[in-house]
Formats: sequence, structure tokens, C-alpha cells
Amino acid sequence: MKRIILLSFFGFLFMLSSCNKETSPYAIIKTDLGDIKIKLFKSTPRHTEQFITLAKRGFYDGLIFHRILKGFMIQGGNTQIRTEEVSVEIAANPAEIDHEIGEYHYRGSLCAARTPNPEKRSGSQFYIVDGSPVTDQMLDSYSQRNGVSYTTAERDLYKQVGGAPMLDGDYTVFGEVISGIEVVDKIAAAPAPPNPSGSRPFDDIKMKIYIVFE
Repeated sequence: MKRIILLSFFGFLFMLSSCNKETSPYAIIKTDLGDIKIKLFKSTPRHTEQFITLAKRGFYDGLIFHRILKGFMIQGGNTQIRTEEVSVEIAANPAEIDHEIGEYHYRGSLCAARTPNPEKRSGSQFYIVDGSPVTDQMLDSYSQRNGVSYTTAERDLYKQVGGAPMLDGDYTVFGEVISGIEVVDKIAAAPAPPNPSGSRPFDDIKMKIYIVFE
């Protein structure tokens, strides 16, 4: 009897600790070319919360990657291109750019797309950095232009994985790809009309986004 009580007690403690275990939000972007798993940052609460809310409401389901450019990025979330309209209010999020955090445009970064505006506010559109090789000379140039001071570790990471540092300081980075970067490559390399700033693929690449907590 005593043994049963002890087992029940330890079982309760285990269940309690499991309930208190902190979890992190992830986005699973299912596409025609494969799945991309992204860890969403807690350091950008407004963008992360809005992305989660829109995804849970099915806002992104059926949308396409409407702008791609190999070696740069893939972009989606355009509300003007969808198969079925979903009614939802979209706030214009203030920028969440903090150089102290060091969340830059490394290859695989999830970022908030936006139109030009003084406050760098963004809506529903997002892009994932495909990226290209980065050198110290490039980082020196962008550092002077954007007022970003890269640490040695940040420079090493850029040189190791590549990215798009020319965008640092201008757009909010709110997640990172943890699996499926090869899918990003496939989407970025999809046949599309030539355009130095990116264009819509000839064949639509649709998406469906799920949110999980782990």
C-alpha cells in the first residue's frame, strides 16, 4: 500500500513538472515541394503572436510564394493571391529590431516583409532568407551603412552559412529554419520570369501553415 502511495506521489510530481515545462512555438510550412520547420522567436512577441494567430485561423492556407529569387529569399503571405478568402484583421506591427539580440538575416531566417514606411511596420507577408556567401568586407560595408556592429561570432556565422546582411536593421527577423532548408532552396530555384528583385514562379507553390509547441 505504501509503495502504491509513493508511486502515485512521484507520478503526480512528474505530471506537474511536465505541465510547468516551458515550450517554444514552431511553424510547419507545408508546401508542394516539401515541409519547412521554423522556430519562432520569443524575443519578437508581436510578430510571433500575429504569425501564430493568422496561421491558426487558416489565413495562409492556399496562399503561394509569390516572390522568389535564388540566392536571396522566398516571400509569401500576399492576401491578394489566394484560393479562398479568409476574414481576419491584420495589424500593422511595429518593428522589433534589436541589435543587442543579434537576430540577423542569416540563411534560413524568417523575416517580416513590409512596404516602405518610417516606422518599418509590417503586416502578414513574410520571407525566408535563401542567402548567398558573405565576406568580412561585405559586413564592414553594411555595418557602416546600417549602423550594425557585428560580433566575431556573428561574423563567423554569416561567413559559415551565408545570408542577406544588407537587410539587417531594416526588417524584423522573428524565426529561423531548423529543418527543411533544402525545401527553401527548391522554392528559390523554381522557374520564374527573370527579375533582379524577384518574381512569381511560373507554377504556383502553395502553402499551409501549422503551429506546434515543443
